[in-house]
Amino acid sequence: QVQLVESGGGLVQAGGSLKLSCAASGRTLSDSSMGWFRQAPGKEREFVAGITPRVGRTLYADSVNNRFTVSRDNAKNTVYLQMNSLKPEDTAAYYCAARTAQSILAVLTTPGSYDYWGQGTQVTVSS
Repeated sequence: QVQLVESGGGLVQAGGSLKLSCAASGRTLSDSSMGWFRQAPGKEREFVAGITPRVGRTLYADSVNNRFTVSRDNAKNTVYLQMNSLKPEDTAAYYCAARTAQSILAVLTTPGSYDYWGQGTQVTVSS
């Protein structure tokens, strides 16, 4: 069984930065596509960023493009989300997810495409 544990969330002022980590245990992530999602109170979970396993192709939601960067360190079995120029509207619980089947990038935007989820880490951006 795979366990994903997110960390790095917290309170930051608008314009600031945070780096989230997602560490996996129970299975290597090197052959899994990974995604980051977020969910604000009263809203649906939304796609933030995704990364494929080998080549490391990335995909971002329009709302975070050019501000957030997803990366992976397969040796550490960890995926990261570097978040810069944070805005109050980025406030949400952030979740990482793993998809074990091969897929095209577009599939990574759908929460139902993933097999495993972390418990989430809260990011709060003050104005």
